[in-house]
Amino acid sequence: MTDLRGDGRVTDGETGAGWGWIMAYGIVSVLLGVAAFAAPFAATYAATVVIGAFFFVAGGFAIAASIFGRGSAHRGYTIVFGALSVIVGLIMLLEPATGALSLTLMVAVWLGVRGVLELVYGFRLTRGRGMLIALGIINILLALFILATVPFSALTLPGYILGISFVFGGVTSITAAADHRKGASAFAVPG
Repeated sequence: MTDLRGDGRVTDGETGAGWGWIMAYGIVSVLLGVAAFAAPFAATYAATVVIGAFFFVAGGFAIAASIFGRGSAHRGYTIVFGALSVIVGLIMLLEPATGALSLTLMVAVWLGVRGVLELVYGFRLTRGRGMLIALGIINILLALFILATVPFSALTLPGYILGISFVFGGVTSITAAADHRKGASAFAVPG
């Protein structure tokens, strides 16, 4: 049985076991993130196709569940939801640029709304006002930049977001592997 000490280190024979796999995962993740930055069009295309496939499969299962499931009070909702998911999935699979455009516009709307809310709350604060107002302005400017650069931003933004996610996730895994090799629990939360 593994005995964790108060400092998060493993005290039995499992000290550092598997750290190489965690490190390899981190390195591969960083490389994929760099590749997404180097080829944002390809990363956006791949992400849109994968998300489209998920929508399509989930929609198909929702329809099947509503048809073959017994006693469901939400059968009509499930069929409509499933059909909508299948349609959205097909659009994303057959027209990835349209799917990428939709994802990008949603990000722009989210940034704009968030920026407005940050400005509203920022002007109400007494402490930390400047930072929140600055963040609101930055988010609104980002939203406007995305909208001003459509369709180019629609073909690159999801790829860049994937790149950021993979790079930061990879660096986190590399750090966790190095700590685990020294005896810390894998992915332990520092105390």
